[in-house]
Amino acid sequence: MHPLRAIGLTATAEDTYLALVQRGPTTSAALASILRVTPDAVDAAAGELTGLGLVEPDGERLLARPPRAALDALAEIRAKELGALRDGADELSQFWRDHHPEGPGYIEIVRAEEPRKALARRVHDEAVQQVRALSIGSPGRLAAPPNVAPGCREALARGVAYSVVYGAQVLRDPLGREAINACVTLGERARVFPNVALNLLICDDRFAVVHVPPRDHQWRHHIAVQQSALLDGLIGVFESYWQMAVPLPTTDESMDDISDAPTDHARQLLTYLSGGLTDESIARELGVSERTVARRIARLQEVLGAQTRFQLGVQAGRRGWL
Repeated sequence: MHPLRAIGLTATAEDTYLALVQRGPTTSAALASILRVTPDAVDAAAGELTGLGLVEPDGERLLARPPRAALDALAEIRAKELGALRDGADELSQFWRDHHPEGPGYIEIVRAEEPRKALARRVHDEAVQQVRALSIGSPGRLAAPPNVAPGCREALARGVAYSVVYGAQVLRDPLGREAINACVTLGERARVFPNVALNLLICDDRFAVVHVPPRDHQWRHHIAVQQSALLDGLIGVFESYWQMAVPLPTTDESMDDISDAPTDHARQLLTYLSGGLTDESIARELGVSERTVARRIARLQEVLGAQTRFQLGVQAGRRGWL
């Protein structure tokens, strides 16, 4: 837990404050020894804390002050700054529209890398009720295990509902599957659909971020869409995908008894099939041989009276197994 990092304090400043709270008034030299940092680092940290009213000098020692009043005052200042920033954004956006009348005011194209990242992060940071998303996946093969999107963990922790439809190609990469499982563990509802056409993030019903990878798989720009008929249309696109997609289970259980109701393992196998994965890919995900996969599929076909894999999907859907 890093309660003071969120307000922009350095790690040394946070450690200094916590040490002072625990130990009482302490000299800079003693703090440097306790924290195993240089005296200059403690002095710099004390300057940060003093500026916020969290620490004050007490002779040669430093004294921690109660945090509530100081941080409430800081929160008020930050809130006013945020309000001023939003007002400024509105004014500049209007100025832009006045000088670029050919472009609709509810669309903004963001090309530079850092603003693109910041735009995507806004979805998670500003969401109050829900985030809905379509995900094609990362361009090319993943070189390292993908991380949960910045801000997603925090949003889930504060109760934001996540609903995501993944393209089947994400499931074909074990690292992509690992990232999805991490999100589902945090509370995300995930579904899979064979062909997801675009990457889409929707923040509540307020704005959306769209990015479609070109043929060379390089992200060139993101499109921010504010409240408009277009945003309503994008929400409708997501809902259509969500209705067609199948739930993505995450547990592997036995398939020995599926005559009355499917096990989670059977649901997972059906999901992989609906997602368009090959027997080889499914075998790799389940950690079994392709022959075992074929046998399990044949068993499902027998139980559901399906002659083909297509019929298997139809019958499973009719029974509510997907």
